[in-house]
Amino acid sequence: MSNVERDPAETVCGGVATAAEPEVELLEPREVPLGGPRAMTVGRTLPNRNRRMVGAWCFADFYGPVGIAGQAGMQVPPHPHIGLQTVSWLLDGEVLHRDSLGSRALVRPGELNLMTAGSGISHSEESPAEHSPVLHGVQLWVALSGDQRAVGAHFEQHVDLPVLSAAGGAATVLMGRLDGAVSPAKTYTPLLGAEVAVGGADFLLPLEPNFEHAVLALRDGLTVDGRPVATGTMLYLGRGRRDISFGGPSTALLLGGTPFEEQIVMWWNFVGRDHDEIARARLDWEAAREAADPGSRFGAVLGYDGPPLAAPALPNVALRPRGRRR
Repeated sequence: MSNVERDPAETVCGGVATAAEPEVELLEPREVPLGGPRAMTVGRTLPNRNRRMVGAWCFADFYGPVGIAGQAGMQVPPHPHIGLQTVSWLLDGEVLHRDSLGSRALVRPGELNLMTAGSGISHSEESPAEHSPVLHGVQLWVALSGDQRAVGAHFEQHVDLPVLSAAGGAATVLMGRLDGAVSPAKTYTPLLGAEVAVGGADFLLPLEPNFEHAVLALRDGLTVDGRPVATGTMLYLGRGRRDISFGGPSTALLLGGTPFEEQIVMWWNFVGRDHDEIARARLDWEAAREAADPGSRFGAVLGYDGPPLAAPALPNVALRPRGRRR
């Protein structure tokens, strides 16, 4: 998914904070229109005002459930990415993915679509012409570490993911490892992403104590360690925890990872390390977009009915890398 804001603020993140971190911090979403004035709205919890990342997770958009019967639904034109992985996960509906590698895949509930940008890729996302009446899901980004940022772009779709079941609920492991269950998805830093379906109270899951963790509520009725968490809100849980207790019935996304020690700059759809890297990527995209050049760094997305997104103007001051917390 693209950050389609026409005047995107510089997002600075990465680096271990020097001050002690709070054990619990509630991250409220901000509303962002996904496209033009009549586009659907998403709730963005990462990056947040003070906390930019959870492990390598650097971006989290939550949308729906929204009724799209008789409407276009999601329509995100071709746009570029560098330095990250995009993670698409649905609870209801379908999203058609196309990318400059020639991939064409329909995202469905319970199936993971993972795109690794490396040094450059472009893709589009749209509700197919024949779509379900409700769309509900999340889009996340994972920052690539410095030694992996030039990895070759690739796309994965995983329809058979490991599930941990116990009294009170089940957890589907999207990325990384949870209590011995390992996702087949390719990762580049130690991290965890899991959908937690809570049937009742006291669904207990073990955690990796070296990770920091957060929980994003996807449906009403969620409690985390006895604390209510509203839909679309993320509860940051800090580090050092060995388990977590969910209450419901509800659905949530559990995110975790080792704190991301590198300083990074995130602007528009790019994750880089300094202003020059971002500026080069922007120029390369604009040249590729205007020429429709499939041999460019970002390639070309075939089959989407409409022009690619134009990159917004860079700010008048240099983009600066800073720590992952403000």
